[in-house]
Amino acid sequence: MAKIKVLLPQFGMGMQDGEIANWLKAVGDRVEAGEILLEVEAAKTTVEVPSPGSGVLTEILVQQGETADVRSHIATIET
Repeated sequence: MAKIKVLLPQFGMGMQDGEIANWLKAVGDRVEAGEILLEVEAAKTTVEVPSPGSGVLTEILVQQGETADVRSHIATIET
């Protein structure tokens, strides 16, 4: 099985990090490419983040309420 890294996207030029507001999927859940996976709070706005691929969410590295840097690995999906 291939692994897909879920990275925290950059929503604006000045964005350095974001807080995980809510995971909409749990470890073990099946996800489809483009399906909303989580919500991130950045610069006082909440943005939905779609899944970068289809498979099973096998790992969440940054929990709800925690902050991560832009482009950091926050979860893993196995195809």
